[in-house]
Amino acid sequence: MDVIWRSDQEDREAEVLCADATLSGRTEGRVRSTSPDLLRNEFQRDRDKILHSKSFRRQSHKTQGFLAPQGVHYRTRLTHTLEVAQIARTIARALALNEDLTEAISLGHDLGHTPFGHTGESALAACIGRHRGMAADNPAIEALYHHNEQSLRVVEVIENGGAGLNLTAEVKDGILCHTGVLRAETLEGRIVATADRIAYVNHDIDDAIRANLLTEGQLPAATHAVLGENHSSRIETLVSDMVQTSAREGDIRLSPQVWDAMMELREFLFQNVYLAPAVLEEVDKATRLLNALFDYYVEHPGEVPQEYHAISGGDPLRAVTDYVAGMTDRFAKARFRALFEPNTLSF
Repeated sequence: MDVIWRSDQEDREAEVLCADATLSGRTEGRVRSTSPDLLRNEFQRDRDKILHSKSFRRQSHKTQGFLAPQGVHYRTRLTHTLEVAQIARTIARALALNEDLTEAISLGHDLGHTPFGHTGESALAACIGRHRGMAADNPAIEALYHHNEQSLRVVEVIENGGAGLNLTAEVKDGILCHTGVLRAETLEGRIVATADRIAYVNHDIDDAIRANLLTEGQLPAATHAVLGENHSSRIETLVSDMVQTSAREGDIRLSPQVWDAMMELREFLFQNVYLAPAVLEEVDKATRLLNALFDYYVEHPGEVPQEYHAISGGDPLRAVTDYVAGMTDRFAKARFRALFEPNTLSF
């Protein structure tokens, strides 16, 4: 039985992958140099570092789309991440791009997400703004907390007591640029950015149907005509279109018709699911909970674990932000109960 060493894998990449692929043997490297691994290439090492991190494990108890799901089949931040990785790897493989890099970026892209999903992200930004003395209607508040920037902070600083994970430049770039206006430098990173949207639009529809917030028949007819009439056909259409369009244009893209249909579904979800009365009630609860926790820890910085102060650069607001952002939904609710709900009294 032969052994396929790291050097063999690097040679194979150079032979098999397309000319635009990012080769592990030509990575821009890490902030701190390390000795090469005998068996794993540099992007495989990054994938494994992320998989073994505390932040990755916490995703299993963080909300994806639904704040109070009743049942075990709703997506969590972790299952969303795994779905993104599956979709992204399929696309990368079809385009002869680097699957290992694509997977590493996929697994790390949401490490900085707050408890309670995007609700928590908005709430945390508002908390930071309030404690900086900014007016509640100041549009600049929205820029104070972005989960992609926090994901980068997690892998650069927060993990390993301030040492971070020491990932390659290509993985960190893909994590930072998976959302927002900046596009990743690598094609693999650009795949993850679109795979993220493909995953959450489709699984949020699936979860919304399961929660009886909508039915398949209520989705826009125009999107059915372009993408298909069920979950699997939509994903198949989106992935196939992305592979064919990207191969034709030499960059990672969906065709205009398919992109517009996906964005129409996204807008439909905002109007009919994300802003539905039952969901908004839970959003309000989560927002009030995070406001209370954030304010408490700002007023009692000594109760924030020392590890967060050690990496805060002397900024107590930064320490509170890192601490609260890293909480799972379950831990945040437990801390709220412990701090603000009276204990049972015995007479």
